[in-house]
Amino acid sequence: MRITTPIDELDLYIWEGKTDIVERAARCMASLDVDVIRADDIAISPQRIAARASIAVVSVSVIDTGALVLREWQATYGMPVIWVGAVTRDNDPATYPAEYSYILPLDFTCAELRGLVSKLMIQVRAHSAQTPSADVLIAESESMRALLGEIDTFADCETSVLVHGETGTGKERVAELLHRKHSRYSQGPFVAVNCGAIPDGLFESLFFGYAKGAFTGAVVAHKGYFEQADGGTLFLDEIGDLPLYQQVKLLRVLEDGAVTRIGSITPVKVDFRLVAATNRRLPQLVKDGTFRADLYYRLAVVELIVPSLEDRGVVDKIVLFKTFVEIAVGEQRLAALPEMPYWLAESVAAMRFPGNVRELRNLAERIGVTVRQTGNWDARRLRLLLAGAGAVRTAQETSAPPIVDRSKWDMAERSRLIAALDQNGWRRKDTAQQLGISRKVLWEKLRKYQIVEEESEMLDKD
Repeated sequence: MRITTPIDELDLYIWEGKTDIVERAARCMASLDVDVIRADDIAISPQRIAARASIAVVSVSVIDTGALVLREWQATYGMPVIWVGAVTRDNDPATYPAEYSYILPLDFTCAELRGLVSKLMIQVRAHSAQTPSADVLIAESESMRALLGEIDTFADCETSVLVHGETGTGKERVAELLHRKHSRYSQGPFVAVNCGAIPDGLFESLFFGYAKGAFTGAVVAHKGYFEQADGGTLFLDEIGDLPLYQQVKLLRVLEDGAVTRIGSITPVKVDFRLVAATNRRLPQLVKDGTFRADLYYRLAVVELIVPSLEDRGVVDKIVLFKTFVEIAVGEQRLAALPEMPYWLAESVAAMRFPGNVRELRNLAERIGVTVRQTGNWDARRLRLLLAGAGAVRTAQETSAPPIVDRSKWDMAERSRLIAALDQNGWRRKDTAQQLGISRKVLWEKLRKYQIVEEESEMLDKD
């Protein structure tokens, strides 16, 4: 499960067991803008975790009681976990499990804790900054414009939505947009779960939660995904990978609107909107007997199809590529660089990406990091990166005219900027933040594409 949101502040969640980590951590963090929260005996709000940067500090003395929740948090929120006591000063960290990514001795010093937390704060914030806003979907192609029209049509209904599309096309982005556009459910959490990555034997505890004392180690009650999504949207990705016995339990919750935690006899009412996604043909799975027909009909009230990157056309491909590169380069470095060379855009337009937007983004980030570190658009380096990605069309494979008309590219970029401005009330600061560029770079683009002529036209919007 995963939730992606902007990061504003930092919460430090402490699972201390019988140690005194909370008081020590509070003293160590007093000079930083960090809220230290004892997590041993309180119900953690998924909405709070999703809205703020979060790091967990865990004593290995509670590994049996807190490990399940903490590992879930790691997957759900991208929350780093610092394990205290996982290693002593005389021990080799390599002897501990792989999930002990960040470790401190039980007698850690303030300098050690602050240093590691500061390092992780940079990492978490950087990860958030590299995630484009879900409010912006590049849609210059007819197929994507049609999809956005369908999203607007069905965003505010309360029925289930089934999103179809190849791997890497951005089905979760569509689900996020449906969530944000709903008048009521947008006020609640967006909970995303990959159904293909649910560990064996953990479906019930992850989805239904458990009561305190339900099993050895359940020292606190825990909300499952259904309860966590209450009042918001539950997004089930790769729904076609759910085993039949799990499909039955999902259908029961959808029919009853209630869940019962493991170890409890009291049903809890839940109200969420379900958005499911798949890259498989569910009607065929129904015929094969691997997917329940009744669940399929319950899910497929509204069906949306996300086009592949190739179906979207070269203009969408280039605008996406340019957006991802700019985010990877970073606004400060980008401001000192000339415009992206046009040959680079043409080269990308000529390439096929079987992995769709995900594969395109990988290439863009590799190029963006290279440009950021070298400080220039080095043609030799960039062509080497291009040579190792995608399958370039040759002149023999197509008799089409030149891949990208420059005027069409400029028109697409202009449309992208205007759409972002409209979504942010023409506030330059918010628009630049959403696009992942500086206000200076945004202003230069607005002048270049003749969107505004004088800076005074936007001064009252900052």
